[in-house]
Amino acid sequence: MKLGEAIRLAQEHGLDLVEIASHANPPVVKIIDFAKFKYQQKKAETLQRKNAKKTEVKTIRLSMRISEHDMSIKAKKVSEFLSEGDLVKLELRMRGREQAFGDLGRQNMEKFLKFINTPHRIEVPIKRMGGTFSVVVAPGTAKL
Repeated sequence: MKLGEAIRLAQEHGLDLVEIASHANPPVVKIIDFAKFKYQQKKAETLQRKNAKKTEVKTIRLSMRISEHDMSIKAKKVSEFLSEGDLVKLELRMRGREQAFGDLGRQNMEKFLKFINTPHRIEVPIKRMGGTFSVVVAPGTAKL
């Protein structure tokens, strides 16, 4: 159909001429209500966003005096979070005199990372901020 004829037909019906596929030869157009078309597109977009998987950052707190058994229990919880696809932030808090032994805090954090059985990768390496060591672990393909 010729362009002028299509425009005239759209105006007769009180609708708009909307180009659907511009790359086609000849271009594909539809005679529709443009406001309704935009509304449906927006609605489909919001539905798509709503159904998208949202990754959460779960936080696990450790202490300097944590026992091996408690480490294994918390490592199981971390593995559970990782298998669900969530990021896990591990925090090791040092209180009082413990802050003088930063090297022991880093060793405890590295020891805890070895307890995690699920394949993971370290998203943010171990860093110290004040009296807290933190590391962010993400689900991954290879165990580090």
